[in-house]
Amino acid sequence: MNWLECGILLAVAIAATIALTPLAKKIAFACGAIDYPDKRRINTEPMPRMGGIAIFGGVIASIIVLEIGTNLWGWIDPFYSYLGFHLNYWLLGLGVCIMFAVGVIDDIRNLSAKAKLLGQIVSACFVASSGLLLSNIQNPLADGEFIQFGLWAYPITVFYLVAFANIINLIDGLDGLASGISAISAATIFTFSVMSSRFDAAILSVIIFGVCVGFLRFNFNPASIFMGDSGALTLGLALGIVSLLAVARSTLFISLMVPIMAAGVPVIDTAMAIIRRTRAHQPIDAPDRGHIHHRLLSAGFSQRKTVLIMWGWTLLLAACSIVIAESDGIFRVIVIIVAAAVTVFFIGKLHLLDPVLLHHYNPRPKPTDTRSDDDQ
Repeated sequence: MNWLECGILLAVAIAATIALTPLAKKIAFACGAIDYPDKRRINTEPMPRMGGIAIFGGVIASIIVLEIGTNLWGWIDPFYSYLGFHLNYWLLGLGVCIMFAVGVIDDIRNLSAKAKLLGQIVSACFVASSGLLLSNIQNPLADGEFIQFGLWAYPITVFYLVAFANIINLIDGLDGLASGISAISAATIFTFSVMSSRFDAAILSVIIFGVCVGFLRFNFNPASIFMGDSGALTLGLALGIVSLLAVARSTLFISLMVPIMAAGVPVIDTAMAIIRRTRAHQPIDAPDRGHIHHRLLSAGFSQRKTVLIMWGWTLLLAACSIVIAESDGIFRVIVIIVAAAVTVFFIGKLHLLDPVLLHHYNPRPKPTDTRSDDDQ
């Protein structure tokens, strides 16, 4: 592992993202990609929402420097150093570009949910066609046996990538929340990648961490720009890709817990939202104010404190994921129990399932009753 190379790429990612953010603001205002205040939004004044331009630009700048370093400065190419495992990185990069384009269009024109999902699936299909697949895992119930996914590896991988993109998008509700959680997730995947000698994943994780840190310069409260779907979807897909790069050559079932737990807070938030909306007979993509950050704000925490609490929760789960992956026996079981207990505590403390429970004990009115659920 070339630490100097990592340091240079980290600096480039941070600097490029900071330099491009003012340009992203101007483009957002010129295109009308503005978030105006309403009853659901936290911002109290119009805010540009195309920070993804700076994030995507920071990634591209870092990749260019990586290519220059590989071809001119003698850096070891991290993408072609694994015998027996070849990826078409052009197709992988095209998938990321498509996801970024979907986000940009949505920031400007507000795509329908179906159109946006279709674009995400197309993007993930290009990534899967590059050869990056979750093709098999160790059977957790039978030592030495493996579960082979066969052709199912393609839809499973596409689902995984689309899900990762959307959980980051859904958590993007407060200044610095999504960018901070993405940075922590990238740092966690970097740590696991170094421990597992998967240097392509490590290098890309450094770049993702750098663009998140650079963007936080403008995105932390009080923010002057939002990342928008162009940023959240791009970051989510990028994290999904590096997490697969980190675990795709590992057949250990437990290794899959690292990226999932590293993004544990948005995963939990998304799962609770799906349960909440399904039980309330609402579309899964229907907006509401039941997200974790809404609950913390309602409890009286400021935006900054809410974000810091959620960062801390993410850090705890991320640390637990590394310990779980690198330990075994009773100690691993203890850490899993601790992580689960903390998560259950937060779910209960924040009343994340209260709307579900209230709906259960207060059934929907009969057809002859004209009152809405909200009037009960």
